[in-house]
Amino acid sequence: MRAELRLSGVGRRYGLRGPWVLRGVDLTLAPGTLTRVEGANGTGKSTLLRLLARLDTPTEGRVTGRPRTAYVPERFPAALPFTAAGYLTHLGTVHGLSRTAAARAAGIWLERFGAAAYAGTPMARLSKGSSQKVAVAQALLAEPELLVLDEAWTGLDAPARAELERAVAERTAAGGAVVFVDHDPRRLAGLPDATYTVVGASLQRRTDKGSSPEDGPLTRVVAQGPQGGQLPPEAARAVVSAEETTPGVHRLTVPASHSDVLLRALLTADPPWHVVSVEPPGAADPDPDPDHATGSRP
Repeated sequence: MRAELRLSGVGRRYGLRGPWVLRGVDLTLAPGTLTRVEGANGTGKSTLLRLLARLDTPTEGRVTGRPRTAYVPERFPAALPFTAAGYLTHLGTVHGLSRTAAARAAGIWLERFGAAAYAGTPMARLSKGSSQKVAVAQALLAEPELLVLDEAWTGLDAPARAELERAVAERTAAGGAVVFVDHDPRRLAGLPDATYTVVGASLQRRTDKGSSPEDGPLTRVVAQGPQGGQLPPEAARAVVSAEETTPGVHRLTVPASHSDVLLRALLTADPPWHVVSVEPPGAADPDPDPDHATGSRP
């Protein structure tokens, strides 16, 4: 992400004398951060996200910074004259990808969200859940610097919800910013760098700790690295706890949504770390002894 996005004294109302939906909003979205926005229905959360995505303009105040932005709206217009793959390929070219690269990315994201079987299906014939998978996929095609998600998990099945959480982790690990609204308070629990509440047309930052990452599903990884070596920075950012059980052997606990980010960071480090075992959410603690662990990978 080249630069942060900043709202300074931003206000928005509709009509010359309409009530202020938002007023006096100051907000900075820095590279590599995850931000949650909360608030009751009708308080202006979606208005705020549209301002961040630059799909709306403020009545007063300034919006500065122009990261490459992708947006998943609360309501996605599914009745479009494309097939699922055709729509994603078209959007990919709009985002600056070549047609070949856009088609490749479309196939990858449809596969990741379990919708590859519907690649050739007209958008108007997709179910609500499949349409939502396409809505999410279009925002991820070109690796945006700012990802804006308005109730993006709504309508997705459990595997697709987990895949979107992984995609969010990948974006922030790559230096992108993500801001999201979701009705489930457990969504990405404990992971946001900041949480804001929209109330009375103003934006207030929560100062309480809120939910802990340990409140959600966790994956435990045992990995072996060079003695005396430090965890790769990307791995260190992903974990909620790390313990060196014996010289060079680390027991790492990570939110399940960030497990792929952790494993990639370990395996692509220089020198690469050896992943001894991976225990999925709900499994027993891994054996820290690499000579007795199972599920090792070269």
